[in-house]
Amino acid sequence: MPELKSFVSIEELDALVAMARREDLGPAGVDATSEVTIPADLMGEATMVARQPGVVAGLALLDRVVAAYDPAVELQLLKRDGDTAIQSGSGSLAVFRGKLRSILAIERVALNFVTRLSGIATLTRRYVDAIANVEGSRARIYDTRKTLPGWRGLEKYAVAAAGGATHRVGLYDAVLIKDNHIAHVSGAPGSTLSETVARAAREARERFPQLKFVEVEVDTLEQLQQVLATGVDIVLLDNMAPATLREAVAMRDARAPQVELEASGGVNLDTVAAIAATGVERISVGALTHSAIALDVGLDILG
Repeated sequence: MPELKSFVSIEELDALVAMARREDLGPAGVDATSEVTIPADLMGEATMVARQPGVVAGLALLDRVVAAYDPAVELQLLKRDGDTAIQSGSGSLAVFRGKLRSILAIERVALNFVTRLSGIATLTRRYVDAIANVEGSRARIYDTRKTLPGWRGLEKYAVAAAGGATHRVGLYDAVLIKDNHIAHVSGAPGSTLSETVARAAREARERFPQLKFVEVEVDTLEQLQQVLATGVDIVLLDNMAPATLREAVAMRDARAPQVELEASGGVNLDTVAAIAATGVERISVGALTHSAIALDVGLDILG
């Protein structure tokens, strides 16, 4: 199970929660409705409940939400991130106990985090399960940079909680030479694709020794042939059909078995198993974060 702090620092998380709190309570920090309907000293209890099956994510940050509103509220977690909700009929995720005004103020922001992140985790698990039993496959499901601004660490955490893997975090921790980077190479005097990629890979490792990897994107088998011996760690095979992916794997195995291959583009739940069966090591899926549907989670007030 991944640790939340490996994806987002406490300082970053607290800043995000503080922003969410300001959005909801305004500069004065007021819940106008509760102020005029709920006695200030009235205590209450509420249970966060998943109303549909799914994989839970976001529970690990609820303590920071509570701390931002009312540290006196008691939080009891009934599930862990990565658990399946509504297994054996139980959808209870967490219990809040304390002043009812505080619980009602916490409600929406807490649910926003959990519903969004659980939706990502649920979709990720579907992809992970879809390739789990593909014979001979060594592929893993990877996330991408297609995330909500400010939420990247949390969204990548949700992917990891469901069994997916983390690609690069941003532009700073790995090199991915894409078509827009190498579009100028074609026709440039004395600068072939292989020479350009090899030079970029060498320079990247010299200037940024902490890089996770150096990767290059190709669209054709001809391009793949040119970049296999350039010193890159990974080659991204963009929008290739399974038959072409198999040819790419065979070419890689014969010429540069140390290079990993990543399939990207055209990946969905109907195609991912066939892609995994081709022999690629990585399958990146932007939909995990940009197309996930929030899990239906609510807060039931007792009494």
